[in-house]
Amino acid sequence: MKRKLKLFMAAFLGLLLLLSGCSSKSQEQNTDSKKTTTKTTTPFSIVETNSINLKNIRGIGYPGNDHALYIAGDDGLKLYKDKKWYKTTTNQHDYIGFQPIETGFIASGHPQKGTGFKDPFGLIKSVDKGKTLQKLAFYNQANFHFTAASYSGNGLYVIGEEQSDSLSLGVNYSTDNGKTWKKSEMQNFDANSMGMIAVHPTNGNTIAMSTRSGIYLSTDNGNTMKRITDPIMVTAVTFSGNSILYSSVEDESIFIKLIDPLTSKLTNLPIPFLDYENPITYLAVNQKNTNQLAFSTYNNDVYESTDGGKTWNNLLSAGKK
Repeated sequence: MKRKLKLFMAAFLGLLLLLSGCSSKSQEQNTDSKKTTTKTTTPFSIVETNSINLKNIRGIGYPGNDHALYIAGDDGLKLYKDKKWYKTTTNQHDYIGFQPIETGFIASGHPQKGTGFKDPFGLIKSVDKGKTLQKLAFYNQANFHFTAASYSGNGLYVIGEEQSDSLSLGVNYSTDNGKTWKKSEMQNFDANSMGMIAVHPTNGNTIAMSTRSGIYLSTDNGNTMKRITDPIMVTAVTFSGNSILYSSVEDESIFIKLIDPLTSKLTNLPIPFLDYENPITYLAVNQKNTNQLAFSTYNNDVYESTDGGKTWNNLLSAGKK
């Protein structure tokens, strides 16, 4: 396997539950629900921009309170709507683990300097496109590279990367908006890696996880798991209604496929050619219009389809417009 793909898989699928640059403080969990706005003098707004240069894509998606594709970078949100690009004037945070939901988005990560937020975010939520942030859990305590949320907002998941008093090592879930957490037992999970978690858009108990050896499905918050694909390398996964959209790397080729978990019916979607060293990192489906899809790649290319994956438009190449 080529070196670049090895590094990618180590970052996205070879989770060792103790990653560099992460820490969990021992303080009590902070569930302060007050909204916090920026302390900089620049007022928050979303403005059109002719210049896009993304070095790190942290997540993509279609929040239900907007009609745009959101791309979370290490310098804030970028939005694509009606063939135009937009960015925020402040609150340009490093939104790690970005997750679109019906009312906005959930994320972890690190704040922009000078905005008055404590680092790390823990889990935060915004319902006004990033203008204000609500602290859900673990504020100033932990940063989560692997987060997941149901589009409806009724299921939250994180992979704890360090053991703490309030969070267990491995997959943890909350059914009360982050107030309390339980550890997923992961019975029958026999993969040698954990990876991206996707949550069913309306049923927060149902999740899918990508691994080096396929997709594992659970209908009980990850307490019992079942592999539903061949033992293939899966780099990205999300739900499209009741079906699961995922990207795999097989025989040095990259694929996007749609699987029905109930019938195991598998559909291959045509995609632009992607080099083996440029696998797909994130997939997104607009839950209000499942024909609208998007994906990003290791090299920060971004593509979008408005016809269910029949044709694709290249929005960014190497992170640039």
